[in-house]
Amino acid sequence: MKIYLVPLLICFFLLSCDKKNKVETTVEEISIEIKADRFDQAFFETRPEDLSQLKQKYPYFFPTGTEDAVWIEKMQHPQWRELYAEVQKKYRDFEPVRQEIETLFKHIKIYFPKTKTPKVVTLISEMDYNTKSIYADSLVLVPLELYLGKNHKFYQFPEYIKQNLEQSQIVADIASSFVQTKIAPEVDKSFLSQMIYLGKELYLKELLLPEYADANRIGYTTEQLNWCVENEGYIWRYFVDKEMLYSMDSKLIPRFLSPAPFSKFYLEIDNDSPGQVGAWIGWQIVRSYMKNNDISINELLTKKSKEIFELSKYKPKK
Repeated sequence: MKIYLVPLLICFFLLSCDKKNKVETTVEEISIEIKADRFDQAFFETRPEDLSQLKQKYPYFFPTGTEDAVWIEKMQHPQWRELYAEVQKKYRDFEPVRQEIETLFKHIKIYFPKTKTPKVVTLISEMDYNTKSIYADSLVLVPLELYLGKNHKFYQFPEYIKQNLEQSQIVADIASSFVQTKIAPEVDKSFLSQMIYLGKELYLKELLLPEYADANRIGYTTEQLNWCVENEGYIWRYFVDKEMLYSMDSKLIPRFLSPAPFSKFYLEIDNDSPGQVGAWIGWQIVRSYMKNNDISINELLTKKSKEIFELSKYKPKK
């Protein structure tokens, strides 16, 4: 039987490559143009006496009830001016990023052809790392102050946060924001269902970002991803042995699903583990499900987690 194994593997590999080539050929044929509007430049280059014109052009950035003096003070404050200078140093030429965003939306058009082509607006916001690049139907908002590079002097954040404040994460964050609008809410709040929900998000990002490494898709370093791969069997056995899969305990979310410096097994391995290992396991379950079932992407996004798990034939690597 071993004699036939190599040709069979080659056949599967060629079929996979052919499928990928067809997708990329289709991407090349899609004609869309993503326009980037540099609100960050417009705001900090506007003279105070011209503020009213800026507000007319970008009304969604100027909530009613805020006095003009607040905006003028921001335009002129030394710390905001310094931040603006750092952003311009990094992103005076936004064209490479704009092209990557355009490629992302070409892939989106393949799987979701009715998606509107949005306009990208760059800005400098409040440096809130919980609110990074956002997809909002006709707009994509990119707060550039959150992508200056993990070692930037302005970043006084934990290491697990800083590692994703890179230019390479802009498009990955946009993809995350987009796919969250496509996945049907999961009524079942069990730990397993929440893992698979996040697994759907990561699987869809895999399709939309084919040139990205798995580490970039989930926001890991290469070392963190390798830890998950090497310990997949142990992680799964721990979840099963501790009877976590169908648990409704909300404390499991920060322990294994939320971004964190490490996952909380409450064992010696904690400091070696990355956060979100439950999301990574959910991703492997969804991958196994899609490999073993003839299901479209749209069907996947509406399938209940229980059915996905039962039909996935998931077996962690030992």
